Amino acid sequence: MSRSWPSWAGRVPSAAERERTAMAESNGAPLQVAHRGALSIAVNFASFLQALDTTIANVALPHIRGAVSATPEQITWVLTSYIVASAIMIPLTGWLADHYGRKKVLVTSVIGFTLSSALCGMAQSLEQIVLFRLLQGLSGAALIPQSQAVLLDINPPHRHGTAMAAWGTAVVFGPVIGPVLGGWLTDNYSWRWVFYINLPIGILAALGLISYMRETKLRQSSFDFFGFVTLSLFIGSLQIMLDRGQLQDWFSSTEISLEAALAALSFYLFAVHAATFKTPFVSPSLFMDRNFAATSVLIFVLGVVMFATLALLPPLLQELMHYPVATSGLVTAPRGVGTLISMVVVGRVVTRVDPRLLVGGGFALTAIAMWMMCGFSPLMGYGLVIWSGLLQGFGLGITWVPLSTVSFATLDPRLRSQGTSMFNLLRNIGSSIGIATIQALWVRNTQIMHARLGEHITPYGALQVPPTYSLSSPHGLAALNAAVTRQAEMIAYNNDFKLMLIITLAVIPCVFLLKTSGASAPKGPTAVE
Repeated sequence: MSRSWPSWAGRVPSAAERERTAMAESNGAPLQVAHRGALSIAVNFASFLQALDTTIANVALPHIRGAVSATPEQITWVLTSYIVASAIMIPLTGWLADHYGRKKVLVTSVIGFTLSSALCGMAQSLEQIVLFRLLQGLSGAALIPQSQAVLLDINPPHRHGTAMAAWGTAVVFGPVIGPVLGGWLTDNYSWRWVFYINLPIGILAALGLISYMRETKLRQSSFDFFGFVTLSLFIGSLQIMLDRGQLQDWFSSTEISLEAALAALSFYLFAVHAATFKTPFVSPSLFMDRNFAATSVLIFVLGVVMFATLALLPPLLQELMHYPVATSGLVTAPRGVGTLISMVVVGRVVTRVDPRLLVGGGFALTAIAMWMMCGFSPLMGYGLVIWSGLLQGFGLGITWVPLSTVSFATLDPRLRSQGTSMFNLLRNIGSSIGIATIQALWVRNTQIMHARLGEHITPYGALQVPPTYSLSSPHGLAALNAAVTRQAEMIAYNNDFKLMLIITLAVIPCVFLLKTSGASAPKGPTAVE
């Protein structure tokens, strides 16, 4: 089938060049590009654009709520609409890239994301900003998985580690810096600038992709509508359930129970259909590759630990420890510094060191950081927060690069678009489940610990109430209750960190399932042909 080369794609390649490109794609060889460095920068800008928006708007929610006159429950839809739309769209991006071409999908996504960001900044009502965030999530879903696929395509296997280090820096550093940048923009300018900041990045990414990226070979295949619908229903209902569960008191709510039932039924139908249909929406061949199957578990857990920690630290530091927003950002910034340093280092050595050692070492460092966090207390200084964050960021960077590389080392290149979509979808689902779980456990444990601590506070016996708390006055009782609540919250935070420590240690044996060989992927026919 002949390839369509749009007029805005730059110089139109000759027939011989198109033939060489098609052969390279079929054999899994790197595509020949004239400006690999410039194209790499452009796709990393696209990845950073989407990664940044996963957290940058969180700190601006109180200001947005006041501007659009929304209730606390209504304003959460600003986040929910983006998360759900992005999650539903991610699996579809692989099919779109194969069917219409990766360049068209990426350029359209960047332009759509940039325009919807501008519309979010100009929104005047809750309905408008929720709608524009929905469009932002739909258009931005392709940016991270397809950027990863581009970098794997244009680099030979021995350069995949370096390419994934640069890509991983954009993907991981975006959520880390998002709350700090969002807080600074909101405090010094306006909440609208957390969306306007996307415009220059998006324009540069779009111009770079249009100028330097070539279109990929089209792979025509039938669209599995039933598979897409059931997977979308599963992801959408699961995301809404996780996002609204805490607000609705989980399964005591009819809404949450219905969403859970719909998610379970949709997943069952999707799994049965994928196993029996000739050309399913998501090819089971993906998970028959041992490396991809093992890294799917590891990236899921990495998403849990990475984003759950990001969700816990700001309220712990600002509400429990009473740190100013700026100070909170400064003491958590070393986490991003550790990630940057480790990714630069690992990107240079990943091809010379057994990737299992790097992944296992990264998870071990993450576990040590979680163990340090289990020792947080209301009396601690800055040092423990800084060093545990630096160590966790270092472990995260060490893990991310080889994990992103080895996941596709033995996978058929024809499954690469689907593979990158599923790889990033599992990370997103892991982060959603992780955040919902730790927040629910924190609330529950706070209540339990408050009750247990309160049992031992009496005006008699060994644990007597200090004189500063008078049980005979409302002010004294309120002060005593506040002190008990603070201790209960701290214990609940420590229990969450302990849970993430256990999960991190439990997943380390999966590292030994990885193959160390970088042999070419099989050349046989696949379900996506």
